[in-house]
Amino acid sequence: MPADDDHSAPGRHSATAAALLPLLGGAANLLSVTHCMTRLRVEVRDRSAADGDALRTVPGVLGVVEDAESYQIVLGPGTVARVAPELERLAAAPAVSAEALAARGARLRAGQRARNATPFKLFLRRIAQIFVPLIPALIGCGLIAGLAGLLANLHGLPSLVPALTAIASGFMSLIAVFVGYQTAKEFGGTPILGGAVAAVVVTPGVTHVDAFGQKLSPGQGGVLGALAAALLAVYVERGCRRVVPEALDVLCTPFLTVLLPGLVTLYGLMFVAGEVSSAIGRYADALLAHGGAAAGFALGGLFLPLVMLGLHQALIPIHTTLITEQGYTVLLPILAMAGAGQVGAALAVYVRLSRNTSVRKVIRSALPAGLLGIGEPLIYGVSLPLGRPFVTACAGGACAGGFVGLLNQLGDKVGATAIGPSGWALFPLLKGDHGVGEAVAVYGAGLLVGYGVGFVATYFFGVSEEMRGPAGGGG
Repeated sequence: MPADDDHSAPGRHSATAAALLPLLGGAANLLSVTHCMTRLRVEVRDRSAADGDALRTVPGVLGVVEDAESYQIVLGPGTVARVAPELERLAAAPAVSAEALAARGARLRAGQRARNATPFKLFLRRIAQIFVPLIPALIGCGLIAGLAGLLANLHGLPSLVPALTAIASGFMSLIAVFVGYQTAKEFGGTPILGGAVAAVVVTPGVTHVDAFGQKLSPGQGGVLGALAAALLAVYVERGCRRVVPEALDVLCTPFLTVLLPGLVTLYGLMFVAGEVSSAIGRYADALLAHGGAAAGFALGGLFLPLVMLGLHQALIPIHTTLITEQGYTVLLPILAMAGAGQVGAALAVYVRLSRNTSVRKVIRSALPAGLLGIGEPLIYGVSLPLGRPFVTACAGGACAGGFVGLLNQLGDKVGATAIGPSGWALFPLLKGDHGVGEAVAVYGAGLLVGYGVGFVATYFFGVSEEMRGPAGGGG
């Protein structure tokens, strides 16, 4: 079966894109096509030309979210990364008619207006897009690091452990370069110049530089320093393109784009970003050490609304900073508890609406993804449309987050060595102060709390009589 799926996947993804395009109003109606880990984000010129209800019926579509700017089509991880370029290819198919060219120009103008209308939201999305392409490498290296740690603890294959450690740490030692490359690419600069400036952060030669009366150290400032350096490089490059004569552009622009931000990075940004990165780590530790239960309750309870709004990816730079500073992020296991509350709520709805075959079918199809930490199908297919179960799911996440936060406060610190996975998929990436076994136990117990509270709260308070009545098909 897997082999068949592999062979048919390209055709299936093309077919999905071809089915989505006319329902979005056709190529002329598309302003932009982007994607995150699970959702295809499509900005359209004329919303009346798109059919949101029909989009939900396309095979493979797990849910559709409509906002003032775009359609967010939930396709799931892996699938969305393959469907997005197919949709872009179809939308960018060459057209030679005057009408098509005029429509494309109108699309670009409307897209610029839409981007300028919500600058803060656009900025957050662009920051997230810098880090999203790095997630597969973070996951891969995190798993390899976990395997190396497991072998070291079991005293097995001692000659292989250093090799695995080197493989796992290679990407993390140069992550600043990748962040710089992605930052310049996202903000309209030359990606390789962004990477070149960000490489200053990790070069061993910085140990010979004094900044604010202190010697710098390689990696100081981490991803925040790299992001700031590359962003500065983008603006320097743009300024050079405007003022440098065209005959000198090929020499002067790269020279100044690397030199000026490089000096600012060495004599300012690395120190400042290093202080900010250290402060994030200290604050996260202090927050959980002195108020772990309350902090966990708030984080676990509020994370589902952030996912619903698509703002959760703004946390990626914080997670990445914690991973580079401490080796793991203590926030992700707590935030993952929100998904546990969602699963518990969905199970309660499944039990309570015993005769509603349509809702139960949606839950059955979305539940495996929910157990693996992919919450959008359950959010947009079950809890949010029904209303009350979304609130009780948040309650389950809050209680589970409070539980994990309390254990952190009591000394059982648990974190994740990579970002991206959640739910059961996070188990291989867990790390704790008292070993992997205790980290797994703490996280697993938190999931059970989330499942239980989400189920009980939804069973007794999340399903109204109207939902259970004849119209809802309930029992």
